[in-house]
Parts: sequence; C-alpha cells; structure tokens
Amino acid sequence: MVVPLIGRLKGHEYTALVGGFFFLVFETAISFIIMLLPIPIIQWFYDRSRTLFHRFSENHTKGKSKVEDVADAIRMAKDFGELCQYWGYTHEEHVVLTKDGYLLGLHRLPTRRGQRKRSPGTSTGKPVVYLHHGLLMNSEVWVCLTNAERCLPFVLAEQGFDVWMGNNRGNKYSKKSVHHDPNSVKFWNYSLDDFAWHDIPDSIQYILDITNSSSLSYVGFSQGTAQAFAALSIHPHLNEKVNVFIALAPAMSPAGLAAPLVDGLMKASPTLMYLFFGRRAILSSATTWQAILYPPIFTSVIDTSLRFLFNWDSQNISYLQKIAAYAHLYSLASVKSVVHWFQIMREGAFQMYDDDVSAFGSPVGRAYRPARFPTKNIVTPIVLLYGDRDSLVDIQMMLKELPDHTTVTRLDGYEHLDILWGKDVDKDVIPDVVNALKVHSCENPEKFKDGLKVYER
Repeated sequence: MVVPLIGRLKGHEYTALVGGFFFLVFETAISFIIMLLPIPIIQWFYDRSRTLFHRFSENHTKGKSKVEDVADAIRMAKDFGELCQYWGYTHEEHVVLTKDGYLLGLHRLPTRRGQRKRSPGTSTGKPVVYLHHGLLMNSEVWVCLTNAERCLPFVLAEQGFDVWMGNNRGNKYSKKSVHHDPNSVKFWNYSLDDFAWHDIPDSIQYILDITNSSSLSYVGFSQGTAQAFAALSIHPHLNEKVNVFIALAPAMSPAGLAAPLVDGLMKASPTLMYLFFGRRAILSSATTWQAILYPPIFTSVIDTSLRFLFNWDSQNISYLQKIAAYAHLYSLASVKSVVHWFQIMREGAFQMYDDDVSAFGSPVGRAYRPARFPTKNIVTPIVLLYGDRDSLVDIQMMLKELPDHTTVTRLDGYEHLDILWGKDVDKDVIPDVVNALKVHSCENPEKFKDGLKVYER
C-alpha cells in the first residue's frame, strides 16, 4: 500500500507543506472575516492602507498627471464594456452553450473606434480573429492597456478585422452551467481537457456561424495557446476552421516554478493542491484582498508573488500599466485545471489530465501512461512569439512536439506578461501579429476597406 507523501518529500518540503497549510488556514479565516464586514469598514481599511503607503512612499507627489488619470480610469472600469467605452469602441456580448452545458461569454469588436454596427450579431464580411486569454484571466486582459496603440484588439479593429475574445468556463463572464450550480464541486470539475474538447471548438463554431465565415484566425496568450494546441490536436476538422494560430507566450510543458520549495512540493504530489484549496475555485479570495488594499500596495504584492514564483521582474511593464492592469488580472479558475498543469510539469509532457492520482509516487510504477495531446498532427499554420526571459517557455522542447511548419520569433528581454502589457508591444509584438494575420487570413484584400497596413520590424 502506498502511504500518501511518505517517501516522496524531502525534509524542507515537509516544512513547506506544514507552513503552507497554516498560511492557508490563516488566509481563509481572514477572508471569512472580511466577507462579513460591512462596506464602510472595508473602505476604512482601504483608506488606512492608502495613508500608510503615502506616509512611507518616497515617490509620492500631490496631484495627478493625465497618464495617471488614464491608469485610474482603466483600473476602476468594472467590466469589459466600460474598458471599451473608455477608448470609444462599441462592443457586443454573446453567449455560447457548450456541448456539456456551460455558458461562455464572448466579446466582440465589430467596428472601428467611434463606429457602431447597424445590425449587431450579424456578419461584417471582414476577416475574423479570435483572441483567448491565459490561466486565471478573462477577456479584460486584452483591453486594459493605458493607451490604445498598445492594445492588440483595438489595433486589429482599426486594421479592419472582426475581433472576438473568448472566456473560459468558471471565470467572470462564464460562471454558469445548465447542469450544475457554481457553488457545487461538480461545476468546478474541469481541466485543460474540457477546454480542448468543448470551450475552444464550441466558441469557434459559434463565431463562424454568426459571421458566416469558413475560417478564422486564432491568437492565444499563455494557457490560451495550450488550449488551442490541445484542441487542434484532437479535433482534425477544427484545423480547417482555423487559418492561422498565433501563440503569444506559448505554454505547453513548462519546466516548473522558480521557487524550489513550491516547485518540488507540487511536482512530488500535484494533488496536494486539493488539500490546500479544495475542489472548487482556486484563490477565490484574491478579489477580496484587492478591495481592501490600496492599488500601489496590491501591485507590489502581485510583483512580489510573480518574482517569487516565476523570477519575473516585470521591468518592461510601466508602473502605471501595472496599476491599471493588475486590477483586471485575476479571474476564477478551477483547482483541477491548476493540478493538471502540475501534472504536466511533473511528467514533462503535454498530457491529458491523469485521473489516477493514486499512481503518483507508486514504488511499482504505472500500469499505463496518460494520453498525450498529439500536437504534431496540427495542420493549421503556427506562429510562436516568446520572450527569451520567460521562465514558462521551453522553446526547444516545444518545437520537438510541434509540426515542422511552425515558425518562431524570439522577443529579446521579454518575460511572460510583457507580451500583453509591455511598454513596447506596439513595436515588438503587434506588428508580427498583424503581418501573420495578413499572410494567412487575407484571402481577399478587398475585405479591408482602407487597406491593411504593413508593419516593419
């Protein structure tokens, strides 16, 4: 009989396990107390954190500049619609019913800035591009930039594309199912497999039906790329519906975390995540902490966490961009989907979720190997853009698992989130995306009413 954990963890990992458990108990207790507090009390904590920050901050100056006003406006926007409205774009909201009963929110930018479509929910005749976010995110991450020139969806809309953005089950815009209550364990019983089997192909088919198009272009970020790698590999016919797959900060089989204790602990037994966080949503209290902490303090907490877990210093993202974007960074996801990632890291393979959790650490080994996503079978053209300082991208390992027609662009000095919010994405990232779309999706150049700008690097 295999005794859980015994023989699989080192002494310092047991220390981390015990420490993590007590921290989780403390955090849960504090979150529960905060949940019971009236709004005036929460506002009091927020005001005190602001006072303390200004008292000890050396860089604090009175009054706000125009760029600070923009950052505050983006930060305080309540949802996707307000973010688009701030920049003068009219958006559409759509809902997709997946084959297994989840309701997913889709956002659409069918027109250029200041324009409004006369018949919402119909075809525009433009080339269609679909953007999908990463882990613990939602569609807001694409449009929470502090200037429109660095915002990929806005640039694409101006270039004459019909722009769509998806959302994973369970997040801010997709927390509903026709079968399960979101407070139930069954609602959160999903992993990357479910994104690949249902969320991605069902969203793509819905978009093609609405736009009356035969294919679209897919742009993914981080886990949004992993979901496309998986979906295209197991749905051969989906390759006919995606004319190009552009992967920003692509994720397939990350080496692990920069924090040795956390990395070793989770790889030794990925299902420890269930012990820490249960079987529903992970880090559900994050929005609570965001509500009571003054934005610069919350930003500092996020930066410290990213440095600890991934060794990212985020120097390519401006301070005000962090203030604006970090407020839109987090959205709910299942614990199971995070466990799935640790299984992938542990095995060093882009595989489907391993339901036989008892097999981990067995002295007699496994009687089977979890099925792997057959990514070499992808026919759709693949374009990779990755940062050479991104600790989550092992580009050589990735290329071994992808078809020979994959093309790669390395972004010098870029980390993971830089590809979304970096200060120079309008020069380093967006031109490559637009040019790839031009090459692969523009069957008829006349679809672009004002022509398509050719960017040079």
